[in-house]
This record gives sequence, C-alpha cells and structure tokens, in this order.
Amino acid sequence: MTQPQNNMELLDNLQNTKDQIISELHKVIIGQDKVIEQIMIALFANGHCLIEGVPGLAKTLMISTLAKILQLKFSRIQFTPDLMPSDITGTEVLTENKSDGTKYFQFIKGPIFANLILADEINRTPPKTQSALLQAMQEFQVSVGNTTFPLSSPFLVIATQNPIEQEGTYPLPEAQLDRFMLNIIIDYPNFEEEKEIVLSTTSKQVNEPQAIITQESILGIQSAIYDIPVSEHVLSYAVRLVRATRPNEIDSPEYIKRWVNWGAGPRASQYLVQAAKIFAALKGRLSPSIDDIRAVADIVLRHRVLVSYAAEADGFKSSQIIEKLLKETIN
Repeated sequence: MTQPQNNMELLDNLQNTKDQIISELHKVIIGQDKVIEQIMIALFANGHCLIEGVPGLAKTLMISTLAKILQLKFSRIQFTPDLMPSDITGTEVLTENKSDGTKYFQFIKGPIFANLILADEINRTPPKTQSALLQAMQEFQVSVGNTTFPLSSPFLVIATQNPIEQEGTYPLPEAQLDRFMLNIIIDYPNFEEEKEIVLSTTSKQVNEPQAIITQESILGIQSAIYDIPVSEHVLSYAVRLVRATRPNEIDSPEYIKRWVNWGAGPRASQYLVQAAKIFAALKGRLSPSIDDIRAVADIVLRHRVLVSYAAEADGFKSSQIIEKLLKETIN
C-alpha cells in the first residue's frame, strides 16, 4: 500500500483504508463488520474500548489479527483472581553485574508495554489489579518506584468481559469504566455467517491477512482528527445530549431523574465529538453531522449512564434510556 504524503491525505483515504482492513480481517473473521468499525473508531480517536460478549465469538482472534494488519505489537493479558499489578506493569529484579559483581535492580517490562493490549475478562481480577491499567490508559505511562516509563504509541487497550457469568467477578469501578472511550457489544453471528464459520474452521483452508497500514500512519490519523472542523450546532447538540443524562440538571427530563443515578461527565462530551469525527471520516466525510453524533451516542454513553433501582424495576437499561433521549433531544 502506498503511504499518503500528509495527515489530511490519510483522512481522505480513511474510508478506503477501513475497507481494506475489513477485507483482510475477513480472511480470518466472518462478519462482525460493525464491531470492527467501532474498534477502529477507538483506535484512530486514540481511545480505549470495553467489549462485552459471550464466550466463543472470536474476540481474541479478532484483536490479534487486527494487530497484524495494523503492524502493532500485540499483548494479551488473561485477568484472573490471583493476577498482581506487577504482572501487568512489570517488576524490578535484583541483577548482578558480571564484570565487577555489583548488584542492582533492573526493571523487567510487563505485557502493558505493547501497542495493542487485550485485557481478557478484566472483571475476573480484583480492583487493585484492575487499577494497574488506570495510569497507563489515562497518561500513557507507567510508574514503578521513582521511575516513570513512557508507553509506545499508538497505545490501545481493548478489555473484554463476559456478561453472563457473574460468580467470581468484580464489577469495574465507575472511574475505570469512564476511561474506556467506547462500550462495544459483540453478538452472535447470523445463520449464514455461522455456517461459514463452521465451514472455514473445519477445513484446512488457511488465509493469511496482510499488513495494510503502518504505525506512523495511525499516529498521523490520530493527529489529523484535531484538524477536523465541527460546526457550532453539532457541538452544541453533543454537549446538550450528554448534559441531559445527568439527573441533577434542572432541565433534565423527568424519566432521567427517575431512572438515572449518575449521568455522563465532560469526558463523554469529548469522546462523543471525537468518535463522531472518526465515524464521519470512515464514511468518507471530513466533518461530522448530528446524525454522526447520534450514530455513536450509545457506544459512548451506555457505560457512563448508571441506572437506578427504579429503572431496573421498570425494565429499562442504559441503552434504552439513551435511545429514548435521542428521540426526544431536539437538533
């Protein structure tokens, strides 16, 4: 693939790049185009994402294959109840200098020092270990003792959790949930896709995906997103939508006051606009519209809107509340 000359040209070609990435992924992954696109939104917007889905939907295979296509260093961390923070960040080891026999501590980097991190079943480890990801996700660096180590760029954490098994799990704290730009739901394939999955995995056919984009190009896209213009009415709509999720706002709808314990914070407004920019660019448009804001609203907001007991009693989840809000928030 010929590399574009500048960041804006990278954005101009982003729709074509997306199609090529999906085409290469389809050599290994059947379907899931929407999920792949949502992961690309997080990547190019320099955010992180939390994926929820039942076992057996090829989440690990999808992420590891994507890393190959994007030419990123991949690292998978299996979160278990006995996982320690140092198992993620790394640890200092007492080492002896062979030339003079002196001893010193050497830092051995952990799996967090990669470009694309798969935090598998993140809710199976206690909060102390979960929090080891917080500084890395927010500050793109790791502190060990008195030393701070920068992480490689680009840096993307994709965490997964199983929504059907609650025994032996630790719900993610709200502060950590807010670090994830997107909350992506991966569902079962349809009938034809499942037939194709069974056929491809029970035969000897092997298709090796090819690299499509370089790390430098990804960083260029992440930089160029800040040059994408956003009109005043689109920006205002995004902020009004986020503020309407807060039950303590005077003009919030009555159902928000009843069904929501805690609404989305300012970080949600930022992520909503950033995600809409990339969503528009992936569709070949270089300025987001209100429809783009609406298209990404659920995946940006649903893990930030904490429902009340009244909502649970009435059978409402956060996504349903957001859908109702989208219907009623005027442009």
